[in-house]
Amino acid sequence: MNQLSPRPYWYLRHGQTDWNRAGLSQGRTDVPLNETGLDQAVAAGQLIQQALRAAYDTGGAGIVRIVSSPLERALRTASLVRDELVAHGLPVMALSVDDDLAEVCFGEQEGQPIGTWYDDWIAGHYTPAGAESFDVLRARAVGAVNRATEQEGQPLIVAHGALFRALRAAMALPANVRLANAIPLSAAPEPDGAWSLRELP
Repeated sequence: MNQLSPRPYWYLRHGQTDWNRAGLSQGRTDVPLNETGLDQAVAAGQLIQQALRAAYDTGGAGIVRIVSSPLERALRTASLVRDELVAHGLPVMALSVDDDLAEVCFGEQEGQPIGTWYDDWIAGHYTPAGAESFDVLRARAVGAVNRATEQEGQPLIVAHGALFRALRAAMALPANVRLANAIPLSAAPEPDGAWSLRELP
């Protein structure tokens, strides 16, 4: 299913890895966070807890659960964010894993310098050998987020950069836009059917 349900959610790309720093395509390769990435995850947790406190103080809705990719760089980020929220006295949130939030498999491009082929991949004109097509990625990304938003309250999705490109496409936003590591953002449907994205400062 490629139709994203019009329900709000929060999204966080994992913290930095050594492959991110080197400009290499990671895909499904399970590269861990580096020291910068660990610090970024903690900082993201601090930003999120501040936003949640402000929401609670004004009677607004906050994040009620965290759903993560199974890959270590995302799951470690999610765990550090959750720990930060708990440390600041916020309610303990359920942390679950959805395998469909795993990063795209980039096949022969994994471990290679990031190239200029993303536009062609998104358009369906090119898929690296052994890789996942953009349409397949989009379908499973949408399915995972729809499952996460089925329950009451907003989830925090912790996953990956290419996966968020697929979600941007499903939100009818320009797809080939790089999402920085560990910058929390909220995604909300508008009355006209469009989606708005807001980064935490």
